Amino acid sequence: MKATVSVIFSLAFLAAFAGAPSAACAQSGKAAIPDHATARDYGGGWDCDHGYQKQDATCVAVRMPANAYLSGSDYGPGWKCTHGFRLDGGACVQVELPEHAYLNSTAGDQWSCNRGYRQEGESCVGIQVPEHGYLTGNATGSGWSCDRGYQAHGGDCVPVAVPANAYLAFSTGNAGWKCDRGFREVDGRCDPVAVPEQGYLTGASYGKGWECNRGYRQDRSTCVAVELPENAHLDFAGDDWECNAPYRKRHNACVQPDSSQ
Repeated sequence: MKATVSVIFSLAFLAAFAGAPSAACAQSGKAAIPDHATARDYGGGWDCDHGYQKQDATCVAVRMPANAYLSGSDYGPGWKCTHGFRLDGGACVQVELPEHAYLNSTAGDQWSCNRGYRQEGESCVGIQVPEHGYLTGNATGSGWSCDRGYQAHGGDCVPVAVPANAYLAFSTGNAGWKCDRGFREVDGRCDPVAVPEQGYLTGASYGKGWECNRGYRQDRSTCVAVELPENAHLDFAGDDWECNAPYRKRHNACVQPDSSQ
């Protein structure tokens, strides 16, 4: 009987001793989590509670100025200014809106001028649109453009002087016009393109403005027929010739290849 009691006591002692390290580890694990922190559900470790930031192995309270809110970030101050306030040093100061302005960013810490106004210093001044002009909504430049048929001259919109054989165009630099097909600009006027017989207009604004028909080649300002020798045909461009196979070009003729070669 005494032997049985002794065995039971020994087993109980060993079980208690074996469980002690686990309990100690659990207690040490809990002790590793600082105040104002919560253990992560996965991966181990811990995170500071809302309103606190990690500092070394502790969680310290985020100190915010007036008109600020918690950002929830462990980086930086941990707070941002509320909409309509901007950071100035360590404080949040109210954004002062000039007349004819509005808060323009998501954070609400900047402003822009209303349509029809532009920023000058810390004010919004009205854009002076001339007669026959309209607002562009562009904050740079004059802020206005002229109606079709007019062009900017100083601070005014003046009529575009369209020469004969021309038409109004949207994108032609400062001229505001382009020459009709078959004409090209010369010293502010539109002169006709001189197309020779057996030629046609290309519509290009550069070069001579015309090309010869197939079977003709340019000779100065005229188009002359391509003279085909026997056993030849027009080339791909149509303004010269090449020999039919198996003939070879020699001077201005197509000759049979020399069988001795």
